[in-house]
Amino acid sequence: EDRANATLVVDSASIPALCAATACSQLALMTHLLQLGANVDGRTIFGGTAISYAFEGKLEDVNNKVRLLLSWGASFFSGHGCSREGCISEARDLGHHEVARLLESELGGRRCEIVGLLEWPELNGKTCVADEYLPASDQYRVTLETKTKEALLLGPSNLKRRDRTPEDCGYYLEFKNGRAVRHDFDSSEDCKAFVAALNGGEARPVVTEEAEARAERAAAELLAELGLDDSPNDFAASDGQVKKSKKKKGGKKKNKKKSK
Repeated sequence: EDRANATLVVDSASIPALCAATACSQLALMTHLLQLGANVDGRTIFGGTAISYAFEGKLEDVNNKVRLLLSWGASFFSGHGCSREGCISEARDLGHHEVARLLESELGGRRCEIVGLLEWPELNGKTCVADEYLPASDQYRVTLETKTKEALLLGPSNLKRRDRTPEDCGYYLEFKNGRAVRHDFDSSEDCKAFVAALNGGEARPVVTEEAEARAERAAAELLAELGLDDSPNDFAASDGQVKKSKKKKGGKKKNKKKSK
């Protein structure tokens, strides 16, 4: 867990490995770090968290990154970069209106346990993910965490947050021969048993050399994207986030004609 929560240090600034992986859109690495016990709300020296970095990197990955972090219990904090309102605004600015609507709802994107369901009592205790909030009916469209991944419409009163944890992660991403293999289960109990057996009864898996190498590559990519690979002093605080360096444009400057 300590190594999963390791930070990338540049000069006097530090960035948790999860934030680096998030900014670089390394979804498999994000999942792996969280399975290893990384703090989903680990903060940079400027106060930023992984969810504030979810809007960096590839735009097409924003939706998946936000949903992944929410299912692991990502929190919101005061300050533009980490507040719910700030994230909603950022999503809208990037054209991710689906993500904005998800963030506006209380349970959108969260992993939940089904409770008090009279119509299908056999589903009580099962886990699901709230994929979308439907304001017209005050219901959530949820996907059961089973191999069949059935979809249901449930009201907020039938859902209770049950964030993913390393011991109760709902599904498990395993790395074999350099490839990520996802294991799905029919129940959270099956997942817990798999994780326990995989690690010889230990609560959490050990960090592999491969995972460390992936973390280092993600950190290097983050530095390159921020333009800090050669200049560590370019870090600056900006509402809890790292301020990006401006990229120099190529080509020669054109001389302006002086007016007579």
